[in-house]
Amino acid sequence: MSDSLQKTYVWDPVVRVLHWSLVIAFATAWGLGKFGPNIMTLHFYAGYTVAAIVALRIIWGIVGYRTARFSHFVKGPRKIATYARTLPTQTPSRSYGHNPVGAIFVVGVLVVLALQITAGLFADPEDYINTGPLAQYVSIDLARKALSLHEPLSALLLLMVLGHIGAIFWYKKRKGENLIKPMVTGYADLPPEKVKAAHS
Repeated sequence: MSDSLQKTYVWDPVVRVLHWSLVIAFATAWGLGKFGPNIMTLHFYAGYTVAAIVALRIIWGIVGYRTARFSHFVKGPRKIATYARTLPTQTPSRSYGHNPVGAIFVVGVLVVLALQITAGLFADPEDYINTGPLAQYVSIDLARKALSLHEPLSALLLLMVLGHIGAIFWYKKRKGENLIKPMVTGYADLPPEKVKAAHS
């Protein structure tokens, strides 16, 4: 490790557990939705798990550890544009938490997941088997609209996940940054000035 970098605590256990739990729960829900049995009870349970994780992550984004809070990593258009211009370069970002562009993904995936969960809860395919638990409380037209959204949102989420994985590989190959290790250990090697600026 370079002398100009210091081992810095970045991701708290709550963020790390929720992150990897979401990976498992989403993959399970998506796989069961695509390839599972016709009676998708397990798909529903996986979806409920995803819903719980999303709710907890939103709460933790408000009251949690510094780097987990939306107020810490959500930036305005100017900072997003400034950071975006550095993406093609080989210079490591060494961000203290989510970078401004990564923050767009975090917020975006939470929003799309929330929409996907809501659509699933109200969806009614009229097969009397795979009906969402809240479909009975809305009109059939609304339930069918929810069903019509569930599939495209699933495809969008898959594209977002693939983009996320692609970004991880890009940072590793182009910038020499390992983004997975900090999400496992909680620690990243950062320039002291970035850590100081983040705490100021």
